[in-house]
Amino acid sequence: MTRSEKMPWYQGPTLLHHLENVHIASDRDLIHLRFPVQGVIRPASAKKFHDYRAYSGQILGGVMRPGDEVMVMPSGFTTRIKSLELAGKPVAEAFPPMSVNVSLEEELDISRGDMLCRPGNPPSAGQDIDAMVCWLSDQTVLNTGARLAIKHTTRMARAMVKQLHYRLDVNTLHRDDQTQGLKLNEVGRVTLRTTVPLFFDEYRRNRSTGSFILIDESTNATVGAGMINGPAVER
Repeated sequence: MTRSEKMPWYQGPTLLHHLENVHIASDRDLIHLRFPVQGVIRPASAKKFHDYRAYSGQILGGVMRPGDEVMVMPSGFTTRIKSLELAGKPVAEAFPPMSVNVSLEEELDISRGDMLCRPGNPPSAGQDIDAMVCWLSDQTVLNTGARLAIKHTTRMARAMVKQLHYRLDVNTLHRDDQTQGLKLNEVGRVTLRTTVPLFFDEYRRNRSTGSFILIDESTNATVGAGMINGPAVER
């Protein structure tokens, strides 16, 4: 809270001052539109809200405005944004991390797990993913061939560990490529194969679309957290 007389060599701000003033929005991606659909909003009264349909979710990247052209993944169909609503009120634009309802000019087949993006600027889409995983379970070990559930943005799927490349020693950054598995709090590089395509970015570009969690289907416990490096490349 206050400067110490025993540290005359330190000229920086106090810890409390730094925590209260640090800029925390620098990691938001305002260029690449990423809107994973969380739910489809249909009216309870068809007479009062005739033909109303909106898609709810949290914006993870980019800026959305009425009239903007968007593409739906995985179908690839394009349309334009008809309106944006926040807490039931129309807004002129929306950006991360706002949660909004999006109405489109055309009726398309869109459901939970689909993603809205810009035409010509989509995220990567694929079932083979290269990622760094931190293992969070003290009951099991992550090894090659493990089968787990994966949750990425609003999409759920099943995943298999195709290959465990190495364990990373967080103290020395040494890569142990002879490891047989990851134990509690250990970090390693893996290749995952998912049952359905995921729409993702590199973690360094977008932390929200570049991260995921792994779930033990037998206990429903979160056993791993991952950061996506990119699409897996055959070695």
